[in-house]
Amino acid sequence: MELPLPQDKKLTVLCRVEPGCLGPRGSDLIEEFCKHAQIQIEGFDADFIHWQIIPRHDKSLAEIEYKINNKTITQNQAAIYLDKFSRNLDEFEDFFHEILIELIEEFTKS
Repeated sequence: MELPLPQDKKLTVLCRVEPGCLGPRGSDLIEEFCKHAQIQIEGFDADFIHWQIIPRHDKSLAEIEYKINNKTITQNQAAIYLDKFSRNLDEFEDFFHEILIELIEEFTKS
């Protein structure tokens, strides 16, 4: 597969971040944090991943959602997609959560 993939073939990883993870002022800071996190993370696996970091105002929506060409796919389908690029879904999600924690800590210190 030739990289980088066109936008419509990339896996979109939509991550919803809860305001509470930013502390008591989280609801005031969440929009700014998501913009900051988006910039920091968008380079990771950018050849085949499109990141979307947004606030999670509705807890009924999943924390992480996967899409291809604006169509939601299952976690199993995302695992198959990532496997094509020698990535394991569990390790991919763990890595992302570690980065997110680092970004939260960095953001809340400033």
